[in-house]
Amino acid sequence: MKKLLTIALLILLTVSTIFASGAKEETGPKTYKIGVSKLLTHPALDAIAQGISDYMATTDIPYEIKEENANGDISTCASIAALFKEEKVDVAVGIATPTAQAIFNALPNTLQVYSSVTDPVAAGLTGNDLVCGVSDMVPVATHLELIEKLTGAKTVGMVYTSSEANGISLMEAMKAAAEAAGVKLITVAVANSAEVRVAAQSIIDRVDAMYVATDNTVISAITALSDVCIAAKVPLFSADTTSSFDTDVLLAGGFDYYKSGLLTGQLIEKVIKGTKPTEIGMTLLDEASLELYINLDVANKLGITIPEDMKANAAYLIKDGKNIK
Repeated sequence: MKKLLTIALLILLTVSTIFASGAKEETGPKTYKIGVSKLLTHPALDAIAQGISDYMATTDIPYEIKEENANGDISTCASIAALFKEEKVDVAVGIATPTAQAIFNALPNTLQVYSSVTDPVAAGLTGNDLVCGVSDMVPVATHLELIEKLTGAKTVGMVYTSSEANGISLMEAMKAAAEAAGVKLITVAVANSAEVRVAAQSIIDRVDAMYVATDNTVISAITALSDVCIAAKVPLFSADTTSSFDTDVLLAGGFDYYKSGLLTGQLIEKVIKGTKPTEIGMTLLDEASLELYINLDVANKLGITIPEDMKANAAYLIKDGKNIK
């Protein structure tokens, strides 16, 4: 009887051990979910997304990136933010102001890193200790000086997006710079990229030069804008070098947005590894990293002579359709 009881106890212990070991789940390093929301497809924003991806691939962090494209639709930005909330991403990344705003409103308890947001304060991206990011506020006063130096323009036109906080901030910044320089600024607002061509045509015969800032909606239609300008023999200046290739933009002075993506990736790594977003805050792209793009083919069409010192300082010099720098 004792022997049978001993055997029964041994069997019970063995079965308990098997069930206990079977109940254990394999544990390993946490895989971080990174949600990336991009406003729309155009070279600058695509370059940022690529930079983020490439930087994260160099880290020792187990991660997966889910990238979503709002295709320029504000309501889709909100839907993407809601999706990230449902999927409980560890870090939510908004590329461009509207996507960052949607994430800010929908995920107040989630780590957030914004990228390519011109004016985070005006965009309302402050007041949450879980938020930090990269601002691409461009030196519009410097751009205006270049326009004046190259063309002697007294009247400058600007198409901007009335529904984007960054578009309004940049327009206001250029207005202040123009007033200080004694230059007349003629502006026209658009709601979407489809309106850019008609908007440009409405003011093209009243301006000496046209300027486009890092306004996502307008930049996404840069080809339409440059077509209007070259047809009217009006020089077009852009704040985005990345989107200027294969267009009739005369001169561009902008940041390398791939490097902006790499910087955004660095911030993502930092917050995942425990750095408080408040310690990072708003990171500004260094003005010294601005790149100058000059299209000599367009200059020739417009009869504009590019100074040799400007050519020497250019990062990109287009001649016969190719970059010769």
